[in-house]
Formats: sequence, C-alpha cells, structure tokens
Amino acid sequence: MTTKSDQTSTHLPDRILVLGATGTIGRATTAALVRRGYDVTCVVRPSFDPKDACTDLTGAAIMHADVTDPASLRNAVLAASPFDALVSCLASRNGAPQDAWAIDHQATVQAIKVAKAAGVKHFVLLSAICVQKPRLAFQHAKLAAEQALVASGLTYSIVRPTAYFKSLAGQISRVQQGKPYLLFGDGVLTACTPISDRDLGEYLASCLSNPALKNRILPIGGPGPALTPRTQGEHLFSLLGCPAKFKHVPVGMMRGIAGMLNAASRVAPSLSAKAEFARIGLYYATESMLAIDPDTGRYDRDATPSTGQDTLFDYYSAVINGEATVERGDHSVF
Repeated sequence: MTTKSDQTSTHLPDRILVLGATGTIGRATTAALVRRGYDVTCVVRPSFDPKDACTDLTGAAIMHADVTDPASLRNAVLAASPFDALVSCLASRNGAPQDAWAIDHQATVQAIKVAKAAGVKHFVLLSAICVQKPRLAFQHAKLAAEQALVASGLTYSIVRPTAYFKSLAGQISRVQQGKPYLLFGDGVLTACTPISDRDLGEYLASCLSNPALKNRILPIGGPGPALTPRTQGEHLFSLLGCPAKFKHVPVGMMRGIAGMLNAASRVAPSLSAKAEFARIGLYYATESMLAIDPDTGRYDRDATPSTGQDTLFDYYSAVINGEATVERGDHSVF
C-alpha cells in the first residue's frame, strides 16, 4: 500500500527559469533543458507570439514579462516561484552603449536580485569571452553584471563562449555572389574556436548538474583547432568549389575611421553609436576569441576549453545546402 509520505517523497524535476529564451542561444538552451527532463519556464516579452516558428519553445511553459521593467519581472517570477535555478541568456541586440547597459547590465542585475528574493539557489549567466580584455561598452556592462552575480551570494556559473557560428557566417552569401572574402590585415591576426548554438545550449544546461561547473567563470569553445579568418575563407571557397579570392582591409584604415568617429562624437553626441560600432569592428578585427593564458598574457588555444561535436565548416555546408539559415539579426559586421 502506498502511503501519503511515499507520494510526497517522489522527486519532482527541478524548476528552471530561462531569460532571453527567444534568441538563438536561449532557444538552444531551452531545448537542452527540456531534453534533460527539467521543468522549464521561459520569460518572454509581452508581445511574444507562441505560434512563431522561429522561436519554438516546445516543452517549456511561457511567462510574459518585461525584463527591463523591475516590477514586471519581479511580479511574474515571485508569483510563479519557487524556481530552483535561473539561466540567463540575455544579451543586447547590437552592443550599442545604451542597449548594452540596459540589458547586459541593468536587466541582468535586476534578474539576479529577483532570483535571490524568490529563493533561487543557482544562477547560470551567459557572458562572453571578450570581457577578459574589456574595451567596449557591452564588455564593461557584462563584466559588471558578472561581478554583481559573484557578490550576490548565489551559486553561480558564468559561461564565456568564444565566437558563435552565426557571427562567422556573414560572408557566405557574399562569396556566393562572386564577391571576394574580406580579411582584416593578412587574415591571420586573430583566431577563434567557434561553438554552435546546440553545443553551447547543452553546456549551459550541464552547469546545473555538474558540481565542477559551479562557482566558476567558464570560458568555452567548440571542438577542433583555432581557426583564423583566412582559414575560414579558404574552406568556404573549397566548399563552394571555386578559387579563393580575398580582399584585404587594412587595420590601420579601421583604426583611423574609429579614431575620427570617436573624436567627432565628442562634438556631435549623435555620432556616439557609430563610433562605438567602429570600435566594435576594430576590436573583432584585432583580438582573438580565445582564452588568455594567465602565465603569458597571450591568447592560447590550449588554454581554451572545448565542448561538443559541431564544427563551423559543417555549419557552412548546411547553410550552403539550404539545411540551415543564418540568424544574425543586428549582429552584423559585413
């Protein structure tokens, strides 16, 4: 005979709250959490349409709230609590200073406060590997949010991924049109170990169950060797079966443009966003998306952990064959 105590002792799946669930990483993370058997609730903007095929969140409950409105988020979360953990995939749309401080910092810090008030024990934060050398507004905003989480007293996992596949796929259509592949400088100034949405989603989900990933800052990349932009271009031409054709953009020219816009923005504040975008382009043209070896102070593939099975070139093939689409939104350089 089953007693009442036997029934109440049955373990229920952990309840997980996901912020930023409608973005590509948020969707992949939600899917990974659902596959692992968690009870998942996604916070989405009030205007979210659940019938939108591009933002499929099958298997998860939906909660409407405005993450930029502290009262909206607090009322929604506290009304539905308790949650065991919160996974934040919030990210500003394009890195503009105002948007970065509103989302990457303010909304994230507010989520940390709400989580703590609601009794959440573990907070998983999607950050970025580039905050290890912060020069841009969104990097400073993310780094400040990381510091707020560490100081909050919550168990935390701060995940700093390297480059995303979508951010390295912007030139596929360009090359298909017969145009040259753009390289900054000689094309080997930087390198990265890109990671797919799916592999990153699985890694974020694994932070909830793997004790080794708790109370740590976690740089993470995908499988394989570090890839330079020139290597990426050469492989793309190979997949398309056409001879490689490159156009080199001098880094000095980019520095000059960024410098002029920065100076002009001091006189005309309306140019500040353009100046920041120029600085963002210059940063990614000159800095690798790899972990920095603390002993040498240099970017190092061996110091960059990796996970997953998906490769960038498999993704290139899928896009070329029409099996995948490049969802880049505002994250565009070219």
